[in-house]
Amino acid sequence: MNKIHKGDEVIVIAGADKGRRAKVLARHGEEHLIVEGVNLVKRHTRPNPMRNENGGIVSKEMPIHQSNVAIFNPATGKADRVGVRVAQDGAKTRVFRSSGEEIKV
Repeated sequence: MNKIHKGDEVIVIAGADKGRRAKVLARHGEEHLIVEGVNLVKRHTRPNPMRNENGGIVSKEMPIHQSNVAIFNPATGKADRVGVRVAQDGAKTRVFRSSGEEIKV
């Protein structure tokens, strides 16, 4: 079970964007995430009149490893770790490690 899902609010804990809080846009493979406004790179693109695209330098988000982010706990206002709680019927839910509260999707 992936502990960080699309739509979660995370805090970057390592790298050039350390301390930035943003939303997860997508998962990229098993271990990487695309986070809004984090790990931006400049991409030089060629114009394509068939697709009506302009050329130039475009900023885009690149994947970041999931170990470099931590989920944001709104109750404490800090980064937190994620645990998994298994119910009697076998259903798994994600919980904050510090408080044990369930993570709202």
